[in-house]
Amino acid sequence: MDMLKMQTANKADGNFRKLAEMFPNAVTETIDENGEVVRAIDKDVLMQEISCKVVEGREERYQFTWPDKKKSVLLANAPINKTLRPCREESVDFDNTENLYIEGDNLEVLKLLQETYLGKIKMIYIDPPYNTGNDFVYEDDFAQSTEEYLAKSGQFDDEGNRLVKNLDSNGRFHTDWLNMIYPRLRLAKDLLSDDGAIFISIDDNENDNMKKLCNEAFGERNFVACVAWQRNYAPISLKKFFSESHEYCYVYAKNIDQFQMNLLPRTEKQNKDYVNPDNDPRGVWKVGNLTVGPAVDKQIYEIVGPTGKHFLPPSGYCWRFTKERFEELRNDNRIWFGADGNNSPVPKLFLSEVQDGVTPMTLWTFDEAGHNQTATRELRDIFESSIFTSPKPVKYITRYVQLGMNKDDIILDFFSGSATTAHAVMQLNAEDGGHRKFIMVQLPEPCDEKSEAYKAGYKNICEIGKERIRRAGQKIKEESPLTTQDLDIGFRVLKCDTSNMKDVYYNPADFEVSLFETAVDNIQEDRTPEDLLFQVMLDLGVLLSSKIEKTEIAGKKVFNVADGFLVACFDENVTEETIREIAKQKPYYFVMRDSSMASDSVATSFKQIFALYSPDTVRKVL
Repeated sequence: MDMLKMQTANKADGNFRKLAEMFPNAVTETIDENGEVVRAIDKDVLMQEISCKVVEGREERYQFTWPDKKKSVLLANAPINKTLRPCREESVDFDNTENLYIEGDNLEVLKLLQETYLGKIKMIYIDPPYNTGNDFVYEDDFAQSTEEYLAKSGQFDDEGNRLVKNLDSNGRFHTDWLNMIYPRLRLAKDLLSDDGAIFISIDDNENDNMKKLCNEAFGERNFVACVAWQRNYAPISLKKFFSESHEYCYVYAKNIDQFQMNLLPRTEKQNKDYVNPDNDPRGVWKVGNLTVGPAVDKQIYEIVGPTGKHFLPPSGYCWRFTKERFEELRNDNRIWFGADGNNSPVPKLFLSEVQDGVTPMTLWTFDEAGHNQTATRELRDIFESSIFTSPKPVKYITRYVQLGMNKDDIILDFFSGSATTAHAVMQLNAEDGGHRKFIMVQLPEPCDEKSEAYKAGYKNICEIGKERIRRAGQKIKEESPLTTQDLDIGFRVLKCDTSNMKDVYYNPADFEVSLFETAVDNIQEDRTPEDLLFQVMLDLGVLLSSKIEKTEIAGKKVFNVADGFLVACFDENVTEETIREIAKQKPYYFVMRDSSMASDSVATSFKQIFALYSPDTVRKVL
């Protein structure tokens, strides 16, 4: 039993734990007054975390750093003037689905999701660029002019995001990749629930750096495992030294004390040895081992079988159980002497008493998790051509989803690529009746004009991902029509774009109803009411997958989101009748444009109407 400490708690230790939890990258090691290495808080890193400017300062200590690291911290914390705009025409079942497909730079999208999905994502899986020398890396430094940038790379996506091919001849080869991935990991951590985890695929090119980055972003104590996956089953003879047949997946928990990983389902192969030759009412069983070593005297005794045959454990061994426990098991028909009763005794292990699943190992072979050729065939079956390079097999991603998610959780993949993660989620939901939801995020990186994808009519990777989800979802439905009636194979397409507001960027919470009298039309002309609604949902923390109902009140279009949690009206010339009917619905939030009042008298009576019918409604304006 534990001994009482008989002293008050060390508050410094408590403060250290709190800081380490909030800023794991500030945890370091130093030498104390006795010359011993101890854990400490790096004050420079801590100062940087709470500063809006680059903090200078360096001293000798254990740390992981690279050029521009401090700027990458600033990049993660810097605000942006962007929003997400819905695109119904590219969506599937927009009004009913709970899945999202978001187009845009994932750094910007992760920032936009911070308010709405903070602590709500159970699992993140990403397959980021491996930095092979041919990967495109997101260009996050916008200090260059367009001309300077074009001279450097000439690469843009459809939305004007800049892409740089990170060639290994580049003197900043590792630095550019680290500056790209680090702020994204920091933002991703905040989205995870306290019992959530992130799964990150990587190969040898940045394996070492990825581990160090994750230790900083998530904390070394939250490391769960590094899985090695056999991605190839045959050697490549053209390789100079070794033919690489594996890659890795790092698993980090948000909080290791709260993380509970699921078990993998048992396979037919694992269950094939369970039989029931004696028709035991407890069901099928298999034999165990009754002997163990080294020998323990009190567990060495003679056993007499049902035919009178005598048995002793082999030399140097003993029976697994004491004599008393053995007799209890024997009386409960849990000892087997063979069909004729002459065999050495063994315990019966019942399948019904085995844990419902298997603890995963850290080595995954291609026969249990698929391989690259499997993934290529899967895409070919869907698109009738190989339109994407190096996809992951559905079986491989499915195993991670089984381990990291429960049936009603949300998974985020912000390097979505060909959308294998979405495919795996839909497939698994079809198999076990789950309601897992996915959020795919992908930069609309242009397809090479010489590629099979471009020849097939796909201009960018997002078009491939969306079409894969459409086709895969329909295929899953057709293959199991009776068991997939309620399967969600839809997705809402949202596209990252500039703010809906003209020249200014603000949060509706900063404005009061009293500002109606100074209202001016500050909305960009090309924006729709639904565009405004989704920016409001982002600002107020309303899930982007929430059910949206459109009604008409006194001739004005009104949005009802999440069963009355948010009601919004962005039409012009809103009358008292519309305001009154909305107030009667008693929404938690009501939002409208600051130039929407039909007259000064409507603006004057606005407060009185809500004070009468719904005084607790939080009112905001755009």
